[in-house]
Amino acid sequence: MESYELDAVEHITTRPPREYRTLSAAPLTPVIGAEITGLDLSRELTEEQLREFKTAFLDHHVLVVRDQVITQQDHRRLAAHFGELRPVNPPPPEGDPYVLEISTNPEAANVAGNGWHTDGSADAEPSLGSMLYLTRVPEPGSGGDTLFANMHLAYEMLSPALRSLLDGLTAIHDGLAAFQGQTPPEGYVAPRSEHPLVVRHPETDRKLLYVNPAYTTRIPQLSQEESRALLDLLFAVTARRPVLSCRVRWTPNTLVFWDNRCVQHHATYDYYPFTRYGQRIAINGGPLKG
Repeated sequence: MESYELDAVEHITTRPPREYRTLSAAPLTPVIGAEITGLDLSRELTEEQLREFKTAFLDHHVLVVRDQVITQQDHRRLAAHFGELRPVNPPPPEGDPYVLEISTNPEAANVAGNGWHTDGSADAEPSLGSMLYLTRVPEPGSGGDTLFANMHLAYEMLSPALRSLLDGLTAIHDGLAAFQGQTPPEGYVAPRSEHPLVVRHPETDRKLLYVNPAYTTRIPQLSQEESRALLDLLFAVTARRPVLSCRVRWTPNTLVFWDNRCVQHHATYDYYPFTRYGQRIAINGGPLKG
């Protein structure tokens, strides 16, 4: 690695561990993710528990809470502590309009999310975060892990010259791009928005790289050829640098909460012909600022 890349990793990994009173946070890697223990999400969290849960969320970006038997109401209550619930697009034909069912059948050729992406990046005000609760997972040893990448570190590992180039540029995020030419679901309203390539996290003010191969299609300040070359380079940062990522191995009744403002994720589909089932609730965010 170049010295600036090493400096970026060291900046994150040398932070002193935080002490909590009401929960424990065991890091998954030095740069992203933590397993949270000591909480029962079927019960209303106390103010101190909630405050420490929020602190851990900002510190680690991805929180994994296992062995939780919760209802849809419990799930909604926890998510609502972080903001307004985000309606599913397109709306489900029946059931809760804020709950997206994540279901893989044995015949599926592919699954949604099987590639690096950020939930809701094509929206004018992208999602703050997503909470996915899985109750059925593939048989042990059959795969189905989800990868998460730290986009603060992705930006900080770029060379100073490239960071200088990116500051001030924007990118188009198109909701139709993820379907790769296939017909979207009936009722889907395809969003299309322009966001800075480099944004600041609204709560920590840290810079991060905000592009993803599922939705980001064009840098309007550049020619088509230049835009394609630069986006491909930036997409490769996440795919080719494992140091950015953690891997979550799902077990039944696990809830994972990730920060869509600074995290990309990849739901690996390597468990055919096995199945899995869960429910995801997303939380509204706000406009992105460079």
